[in-house]
Amino acid sequence: MTIWYGGDYNPEQWPREVWDDDVRLMDAAGVSLATVGVFSWARLEPRPGEYDFAWLDEVLDLLHAGGVRVDLATATASPPPWLAVRHPETLPVTEDGVRLSVGSRQQYCPSSPVYREHAAELVRRLVERYADHPALELWHVNNEYGCHVSRCYCDVSAVAFRAWLRAKYGSVDELNRVWGTAFWSQRYDSFDEVTPPRAAPSFRNPTQLLDFDRFSSDELLDCYRAEVAIIRERSTVPITTNFMGFFKPVDYWKWAAEVDIVSDDTYPDPVDPDSPAYAAMVRDLMRSLGGGKPWLLMEQAPSAVNWRRRNAPKAPGQMRAWSYQAVGRGADGILFFQWRQSAAGSEKFHSGLVPHAGTDTRVWREVEQLGRELAALSDAVAGSRVPSDVAITLDWDSWWAVEQPASPTDVPYLGILFAWHRALTSLGLTVDFVRADADLSRYQLVVVPAHLAASDAAVQNLASYAETGTLVVGFGTAVTDENLRVRLGGYLGEPLRRALGVWIEEFAPPAGPDLRATGIADAPSLALAGEVVGGDAAGHVWGEYLRVEDAATLATFAAGDLAGWPAVTRRSTGGGSGWYVATLPDPAAHRRLAESIVADAGIALPDPVATGERVEAVRRGTALFVINHGADHAELLADGVDLLSGSPAKGLRLPPQGVAVVVESTTTD
Repeated sequence: MTIWYGGDYNPEQWPREVWDDDVRLMDAAGVSLATVGVFSWARLEPRPGEYDFAWLDEVLDLLHAGGVRVDLATATASPPPWLAVRHPETLPVTEDGVRLSVGSRQQYCPSSPVYREHAAELVRRLVERYADHPALELWHVNNEYGCHVSRCYCDVSAVAFRAWLRAKYGSVDELNRVWGTAFWSQRYDSFDEVTPPRAAPSFRNPTQLLDFDRFSSDELLDCYRAEVAIIRERSTVPITTNFMGFFKPVDYWKWAAEVDIVSDDTYPDPVDPDSPAYAAMVRDLMRSLGGGKPWLLMEQAPSAVNWRRRNAPKAPGQMRAWSYQAVGRGADGILFFQWRQSAAGSEKFHSGLVPHAGTDTRVWREVEQLGRELAALSDAVAGSRVPSDVAITLDWDSWWAVEQPASPTDVPYLGILFAWHRALTSLGLTVDFVRADADLSRYQLVVVPAHLAASDAAVQNLASYAETGTLVVGFGTAVTDENLRVRLGGYLGEPLRRALGVWIEEFAPPAGPDLRATGIADAPSLALAGEVVGGDAAGHVWGEYLRVEDAATLATFAAGDLAGWPAVTRRSTGGGSGWYVATLPDPAAHRRLAESIVADAGIALPDPVATGERVEAVRRGTALFVINHGADHAELLADGVDLLSGSPAKGLRLPPQGVAVVVESTTTD
C-alpha cells in the first residue's frame, strides 16, 4: 500500500508546452496521484452535445507514462455558460427570490432536471471513454457539493420539496401534526400549498426549516447517486466526492455510506492558534465517517489561500506538520489544491505546489521533502488504523435545529463540540465521532453535547449505554424529538432522565455581553477521580435550573440566580455511570473535568511523549506521530526510532512545526 501524494491538476489553464514540464516536476516531487478535470466541463463540452476529449486523452496518457495515477473528476460542479443561457431555469434562486447568474461556479439548482440530464450525459461520455484507462485510480464525482449553493428556493425546488414531503408524511394531515401548524394559522389543506421556507415576515416554522435542510442535503445526494449509477454501469474503480470538514448544509453521516473512500478538503487558518486543535477534530471526523478506514485529504493549501481578509502564508514547516497530522489521524493520501498556481482567474492568489515564483522557492523545497518522506513512510503506516476508546456524538439535525432563529440559545453547535474534543484530546486521547443511535459498545466513554433533536431510539440507545459505559450528557440534549416537538414534563426524556438521575426545569443562559458571568464552585472530591473541577472555574455561555432526583452533585453554580444549583452531576448505574454537565466550562476547568470523567471511565491516560506546550501526539497502528505546534523546541520522551530521521527518538529535539514518527526499536540476535 502507498500514501497518495499530489493534488488538483488543471492543464487546461496552461499551454501544451507546459504539460511535459508538469510531469517532470511531478516525478521530482514524488507525486503519485493527480485529480484531473474538476472544472473542465466548458472545455470538454464547449457547445451542447459537442465533445472534445482529445486534450484529456493526451493528459491522461502523459500522466500514465510518468507513473502518476489519476483521480478523474466528472466535471459537473461548474456548468458552462451555455447551459444557463439556453436554460435559465437551471440557475439557483436564493430565499429572497434572487436568481443567481453565471460568472462564478456551482451555478445550478440541484433539483433541476435539465441540469441533471446534461450532467448525466457528460458523465456517461467520460465513463465510456476512460473506464479502462490504465492511469485511472479513482472517480471524483462533482466537487464540494453544496459549497456555494446548498439551498435553492426556486419553483423547481418547490415541486421537488413537495414530492419529498409526500414521500415522508403520506398525508397533509400528518404534515400538519408534525409541523405543529395549528400555531400561527399555518395549517395546509394540500401539499400544493407548501413552499420552501422563503423569506417571510417573521420566524418561519421550525420543523419546516429542518425538513428543508434535510431535503436540500438529500437533493444534493441524489445528484451524486445519479452520477455514481452511471459510473457503476461500466466501472469498478472506487468512487469518492470531496467533503468539507464540519460542513453544516450536508449531512455527511448519510453521505459517508455512499462513497468508497471518504475524502476531505480543509483549509485551517495558519495564524489562528486554535487551528491545529480544530484541524485535529476535522481529521477525526473524516476517519469516523468511514468507520475507521483510512481516508484521503483531497485538498489543502501548500501555503496561503485567497479568500480571507488577510491571506497569511503557512509558516516554514507548517504545511508538513499539518500533513502529518492528517496521516497520523488516519489519512492515506495527502493532496493539495492545486498543482500549479493559476496565472488568471479568481484563485490566482491561492498557493500551488508549483508557485508563481517557480521551483527555487521555500514552498517547492517543502513539497519535494514531504513527497520523499511520505513515499518512505508508506510501508510502515498505510492501511493501518487509529484506535480510540472515546467518542463524541454528532448530529446534523441537532446542528440545524440549535442554530435556527428563535432557538433557546445562540451558542454555536460546533463551538460546543470543539470544547469537548479539545478537552479530551488535550489529555492525549484520540476521539471518534459517532451517531447517537449507533452501536456504542466498543467505547468506554461517550460524550453527548447539545443533541437537541433526539429521536426516541437515540434517547433509549444512550440510556442503555449508560448501564455499561460512561455516558456524559451536555446541556441542550433531548429537549425535543427529531421533529422538534418538545418533550414535556422536564427536559431530557424519560429514559435519559432515569439513567442520569436529573431533569431540567428551565434554561438560564447568562444575559448581557459577559457570557462568563456564571461560576462553578469548588467541587467535592470523587473517591475515584480526585477533584472534578476544583479551584475557581467559569461555566460560560450556558446555565440551567437542574433538578436532581437520583444523582450526586459534583459541582454547583456559584453566582447569580443559579447560585447553589447543580452544574455537574453523576449517577452510578452499576456497570457504568451517567454524568450531566449543565454548562460549558472554560478550557482549563473543562480539561480538569474531562480528566475526572476519563478516570471514572477507567481509561488510563498515556504517558507524556514530549516536553513543551502545544505538542500533539496520536498513535496510528504501531507508529506514534508527534507534532510540535508550539513556538519553542520540544524534547521527545518516547523510546524508539524516528522513522523520518532514522535517529533514536528519546531526547530528540523538535523545532516549531517539527514532526517525529516514532516506532519502538527492535533488536535481533
